[in-house]
Amino acid sequence: MRYRLTFVIGLALGYVLGTRAGRERYEQLKKSARQFAQNPAVRNAAESAAQQSREVAGKALHSVTERAGDRVPDSVADRVRSLRERSRSGQGDDWGTTNT
Repeated sequence: MRYRLTFVIGLALGYVLGTRAGRERYEQLKKSARQFAQNPAVRNAAESAAQQSREVAGKALHSVTERAGDRVPDSVADRVRSLRERSRSGQGDDWGTTNT
């Protein structure tokens, strides 16, 4: 699904950039894209996909953590623990960003 979406976006972008139809066609495409993005069904599907990806990422993290186990050096494990604690408390990381 991700590859199809990437392909369609690339195709649309190539068409917009390569067309000689002018500003009118560009505005028409922009309006269509905005309507598509604001469609409730599309928004629900995007939110559902985001939720599923968060769940899968959580499971993958748990699986990797279990398998890595004691093979990770203590210094790395301590750093990961401190980053997790920061993200739970809502603080930013060392670079001044937050986990959004």
